Amino acid sequence: MKALAKSRASLLALAFLVFAPLLIRNQYWLDLLVTSLYFGAQAMAFDFTAGYIGIVNFGFAGFLGLGAYVSALLSLKLGVSPWLAIWLGAAGAALLGWLTGLLTLRLRGIFAAVMAWFVSLALLSVAAALVSVTRGFLGLSVPLFLDTADRRPYFYILLVIASLGYFVLRVITKSRIGLAFRALGQNLEVARASGINPRRYRLLNFTVSCFFAGLLGGFYGHSVGILTPDVMHTSHTVEVLALAYIGGRGSIWGGVLAAFLMIPLFEYLKPLFEIRLVIYGLTLIAITILYPDGLARLVGGWMKKASTRT
Repeated sequence: MKALAKSRASLLALAFLVFAPLLIRNQYWLDLLVTSLYFGAQAMAFDFTAGYIGIVNFGFAGFLGLGAYVSALLSLKLGVSPWLAIWLGAAGAALLGWLTGLLTLRLRGIFAAVMAWFVSLALLSVAAALVSVTRGFLGLSVPLFLDTADRRPYFYILLVIASLGYFVLRVITKSRIGLAFRALGQNLEVARASGINPRRYRLLNFTVSCFFAGLLGGFYGHSVGILTPDVMHTSHTVEVLALAYIGGRGSIWGGVLAAFLMIPLFEYLKPLFEIRLVIYGLTLIAITILYPDGLARLVGGWMKKASTRT
C-alpha cells in the first residue's frame, strides 16, 4: 500500500512537471520553473553523497563549474556540439571527482569535506586567472542549445537530465551497492568489518555525484549563454546543501521538493534575496528540530495516512 501511494505521488509529480510548462505562457514563470528544477536536480546529486555515505561535498559547485567550462570551451574552441559537449564536461567532472576522491576519501569527518572545498576554490581561482581562455569575470560567451528565447524547450531538456539522474541514482541506491553506501554512512567500522571496502564504495559514490554535477553545469552554460567563475562560488554549494537537508537526507527526491518550495519563495521575497543563506539556515534549523528527516519524511507520512484511509 505504501509503495502504491509512492508510485501514485511520483506519477502526479511527473505529470505536473510535464504539463505545467504547456499551461504557462509567461516566460518569467517558465524561467522560475527551470531554476527550481535546476537546483532540485543539484540537490539530488548532492544528497547522493551526503545522504548515503555521510560525506558533505563542499566542493560541489566547483565540479559543477568544471563541467560547465569544459563543455563551453569544447564548443567554442573545437566546435563540438553542445549536445555532446555536456557529456564530455560531465566526464571531466567525474574524472576530477575520482582523482579528488583518491586523495580525500581516505580521510574522515570534516577533513574530506574541506579538501573537496579546497579543490573547488582552486578551480575558481584558475577560471578567474586564465583570462585568455575563460575571460575570467568578464564572462565567457557560451553557444546555446537552441536559438530561441522561449524557456519551455530548456525546461524539457533539463527534465530529461533530471529524470535520468533520478532513475540512475534510485537504481543504485536500491541495489546492493546502495545498501553498502547506507552501511558506510551509518557506521564505517561496522561496514568494514562486514567485508565492505570503504574506499571503493565511497569513491564510486563521489564520482557518480560529480558526474551529474558536471552534467548540470554543462546544461547551465548552454542554457544561459554566459559563464563566469561565480558559478563555482561556495555560496552555491551551501544553497544546494540546504535544499538537500531541508528535503531530507537520503531521500534523493526531497531536494527537488524543497527547491520547488524555496526558489519561488525567494523570488516572491526579492528584497530578502541577499540574505537567502540566512533564511536557508533558519529553515534548516527549524526542519532539523521539528522534522529531523526533512520534508520527504513529512510528505511520506501524509501519503501513508492517505493510503491507509483508502
